Amino acid sequence: MNHFLIAPVVLPALVAPFIIMVVRHHMDLARIFSLASTVFLVAISLVLAAQASTGEVQVYELGNWSAPFGIVLVLDRLSAMMVLLTSVLALVINLYVIGSDWDKRGANFHALFQFQLMGIIGAFLTGDAFNLFVFFEVLLIASYGLMIHSGGTRRFQAGVQYVVYNLLGSTLFLFALGTLYSVTGTLNMADLALRVAEIPAEDTALLRVGAVMLLLVFAIKAAVIPLHFWLPASYANAPLPIAALFAIMTKVGAYAILRVYTLVFGPDLAITQGLAGAWLMPAALVTLMIGAVGILGSYRIGRLVAFGAITSMGTLLTAIALFSPEGVAAALYYTVHSTLAAAFLFLVADLVAERQGIEITGQRLMPQSGLIAVLFFTGAIAMAGMPPLSGFLGKLLVLDAARDHDLVWWIWGTILIGSLITILGMARAGSLLFWKSHGVTAQTDPDSAPSYEEEANEQDEDNTNPRPAALPFVACFALLSGLILLTVFAGPASRYAEATAAQLFAPEIYIKAVLGKVTP
Repeated sequence: MNHFLIAPVVLPALVAPFIIMVVRHHMDLARIFSLASTVFLVAISLVLAAQASTGEVQVYELGNWSAPFGIVLVLDRLSAMMVLLTSVLALVINLYVIGSDWDKRGANFHALFQFQLMGIIGAFLTGDAFNLFVFFEVLLIASYGLMIHSGGTRRFQAGVQYVVYNLLGSTLFLFALGTLYSVTGTLNMADLALRVAEIPAEDTALLRVGAVMLLLVFAIKAAVIPLHFWLPASYANAPLPIAALFAIMTKVGAYAILRVYTLVFGPDLAITQGLAGAWLMPAALVTLMIGAVGILGSYRIGRLVAFGAITSMGTLLTAIALFSPEGVAAALYYTVHSTLAAAFLFLVADLVAERQGIEITGQRLMPQSGLIAVLFFTGAIAMAGMPPLSGFLGKLLVLDAARDHDLVWWIWGTILIGSLITILGMARAGSLLFWKSHGVTAQTDPDSAPSYEEEANEQDEDNTNPRPAALPFVACFALLSGLILLTVFAGPASRYAEATAAQLFAPEIYIKAVLGKVTP
């Protein structure tokens, strides 16, 4: 077995309690261990991505118990891509929070951050449906702690809403798993794929119920209409650097849909054929439009970007709902773009909010307004999918993949109109923030700039005054560089996405690697 495969889960799982128990009162040491952990995580992820790029599916059996009786972690092209994306994003955000002193505004930030990484990466690597639930719960607990970091009434209220809504999803997840286990007797995803294929068509009513419930659970995680209500308030009221990390969390839901509905309930499975796509496609299109309209009507910088994240998820899920190799390949390319673009805009929004407040009113000029304006409009172009950045290429891939779909004109029209509304909403916000400031000259003393924490969360002003620092800008430019590289190397990136999609639509490779067989 390749013991390296479990390292991305074990590393943050060990570092987090070490920070709590040993260095929790020494911020500099906590920063060092947290940053070192994310650096090693990126290195490990690069090695795993290189191994997965050969097309081989690797399996790690915990306790040396073979599947389906033991817990397994599985590395293929898709999981390797998502683990690498998570690791890179985590490193960038860690640099940002250290440079902006966000981690000093509450207790145990770095420990919670590591637990969050453990949950996200574990969800991407697990080959067992029940352990997917376990990692979802690790995500929920750690993300709640991070969401209310630095306190505030509004943040706490949004956090309670976030927890309640996701606990309902977790309850539904347990019901779905119980239903599937009662029918198949297993929750290992590779074994589920074999058992489901054996069940006679006349005995599949409960199986279809379980499949629908799973889809609803993953739709909640992916913030699909009408199950999206938790996201705008949660992301907008969370610390914006944390919201940048949350940009990968909605992708966990999209990943789960891809994994389960190509492996277990594949598009060729007669008893569930069309079950996911028939519901997911219209919901994804409505999600896209609701997000775009939300951008146009947002009056706070956090909500603006949160609705942008919803729009991106609508586009991504539209591609997934095609359930074709071309659609999935487009979805994978767009996944990388939308994660980087959303995280980038959340960090830029934090730069704006620290200097001017959370309201999009343009009441004052801000320090470093020229540079931040360039970053904001670049992020707006990326989020809207306008040329020349990778969002434009990603949306072209989605449009091309939908050419033969029955709803092709609805898909094309919704994506194009949604992009137009998004760029109009971003342009409105940007003009108010940077071009229509009135009556006040630029702040020369950064410490005199009002804090959006003070405005939004009734936080003590001692910890919220912005301080000029280079590291937050380094983090922003790192994400921007990622978007540029994704554009420049669109050819290799799209070829990797196509190979990943082909691997997903050949589930026998996954099943044979996990169980050593394809047929019972």
